[in-house]
Amino acid sequence: MKFSNLNISVKDLKKAIPAELSVKKNEKLACRDPFILLYGDKYYLYRSAGAAGIQCCVSDDLENWSTPITVFTPPADFHGVKDFFWAPECHYYKGNFYIFTSVFSSVSNHRNVSVYRADNPLGPFEDIANGSVTPSEWDTIDGTLYVDGKGQPWLVFVHEWTSMPDKNGSMAIAKLSDDLTHLVSEPVDIFRARDKEWATHGVTDGPYLYRTEEGRLLMIWSNFSKNGYVIAKVYSESGEIEGPWKHEDEFLYAKGLKPTYTVDGGHGMIFQKKDGTTVLSFHGPNAKQSNGDFEHLILKTIVEIDGTIRLAD
Repeated sequence: MKFSNLNISVKDLKKAIPAELSVKKNEKLACRDPFILLYGDKYYLYRSAGAAGIQCCVSDDLENWSTPITVFTPPADFHGVKDFFWAPECHYYKGNFYIFTSVFSSVSNHRNVSVYRADNPLGPFEDIANGSVTPSEWDTIDGTLYVDGKGQPWLVFVHEWTSMPDKNGSMAIAKLSDDLTHLVSEPVDIFRARDKEWATHGVTDGPYLYRTEEGRLLMIWSNFSKNGYVIAKVYSESGEIEGPWKHEDEFLYAKGLKPTYTVDGGHGMIFQKKDGTTVLSFHGPNAKQSNGDFEHLILKTIVEIDGTIRLAD
């Protein structure tokens, strides 16, 4: 299975889909770190609303989107104090929907990965992990879910450069409990930000896993290079989450990689459209530009060639 956590059996939604479609793709849907879930015949795009919570926009066609719906509202006693709801991802697992996101916690005084659960992709979601599933003494962000061939759920997440003595961040993995509320193994680093010579920063943003038709386990992730923010690729030599992991030489996306790639961008994820087409979702540019351009949703078709993935256009 290409996506380890998307074996979704369609059921009736308990919350109506809004009829108003107010934002068109060609008008640039503002979003950083976009995450898209296909559930039934609708696409759900999750994004941060800062201190106000987490939002979802709904679409039939990936071009016209609903007005934002708040799917998680922080309670009055919420532990987060800043860096609210970085990179929310919504995963389907064993009949429920789980949002993985990050906030800066007043309890740990660090950025931590939190997990929220609902029985509906539009929520309302509730905190099931008492604020954090990652080590309280680390800065951690960008948690994503992977389920191995034995059904074991794993958390893949960023051990941020901000809490590393050498300022060189890592990508880490750990086993999750079956209810996704806590880790059941010690985190292990699987690679570091500056393992490749092209890396100009100690950043390990946005992991997302994908298995090819040939069974090769890939991960995409983002760092900075001379081309700005980019999407890189690594693969597991064993075909399992434990690795060892090896970097591919080519980027999946980078400014200037093709003549039409005119902005930098990254923090990608991969999903399938209704027709089975595989798509990369990411944001670009990575910061507001002097010409007024801003971070927005970008979608590009993915093809599998020679055991890896590349963009079709």
